Formats: sequence, C-alpha cells, structure tokens
Amino acid sequence: MGLYVHHNEDGTITGRNEDTGFAVTLADEEEVKRRLCEDAGWEYTPPPPSSVPPGFHRFTLVDESSGSDGFEDERWAGVRERPPRGCAPADRDGFAFALECERPGKSLLDAVADTVAEIRRDHGVVMNSLGVEQPQERLDRDRDGHAGRTVAHLLLMTAHRAALLGYGRKDLVRLLDATGVR
Repeated sequence: MGLYVHHNEDGTITGRNEDTGFAVTLADEEEVKRRLCEDAGWEYTPPPPSSVPPGFHRFTLVDESSGSDGFEDERWAGVRERPPRGCAPADRDGFAFALECERPGKSLLDAVADTVAEIRRDHGVVMNSLGVEQPQERLDRDRDGHAGRTVAHLLLMTAHRAALLGYGRKDLVRLLDATGVR
C-alpha cells in the first residue's frame, strides 16, 4: 500500500492513496493524514503534543529482537534497574522491552545516538528500533518529529539486521557513501 503526502508550493498538502486512487488537498496536514488513513481502513492516531523543553527530544527505544523474552528478558535487567537519565522502562504488550525517553540533543538523531551509545557502554546491549510501524506510509518534514523518528528507527533496524547477516560497519558506510549523502 502506498500512502503519500506532498507539500505544495502554495502551502497546501496533498495526500494520495495509490491503491484506491483517493486524493485530498488541504491546508491542515494532520487532516490530510487522517483522511488518508480513513480511506486505507486504518485507525488514525495523531502525533502526541510536543511539550518537551527546548533542546530535548521525546522518543521510544525498543528491542525488537526475535527470540526475546520481552520486558522480562534478562538482557535488559541492568537497563530496567538503571535506565539512562530521562528514560523509563516500558513493557510493550509483553512482547518487547522499551524505554520511553525524553533526552537532550542538538537534534533527535543526536539524542537517540547518545542514548543508544550510553546503553551499549553501560549495559553491553543495543536497542534496535524506535518502534515506528509502517515507516514508509507517513512522510513529513519534521526532522525532530515523526520523520526524524522514522530515520532513526530505520538506521537502528538496519544496523541490527546487517549484523545478523554478517555485514559490518564498513559495508554500511560504503552503502551510505554510495548514495552521496553528506
């Protein structure tokens, strides 16, 4: 399924569901997204209000490893007992260990990277997801909002899956370099 959101030059937003042909153009981006979800038969969940202090970012780190015992998995015992400052352990419906975080950083990616590195350094484990569902289905321009969480989620997921397949840092960096990203 392909749901797409496009920001037009006149300040409006156009949403399109490629599967059904449904399209809508409005000034309110959240209303466009709500109508797209409705057309696709999905429940729409608006983004949470952003009431974090300046220079802080709110995100959820998740362990989505196969074979995990979820929240009670022993690998996470130390993190449950001593989570990074600004993070609180959370049980994702008994299926996954998560940390709800509100952490400082110049950007969302900085805050996520610092938190992942701290957990790895202090506890020897790596969180591998931000729990973003259907990351390709919602596109916006907020680098410290949902769009930024999607990028961080995909990078964490990529690093985890690449390691499972035997790819290393050099392989991933080579691919990033090949894209021309600066």
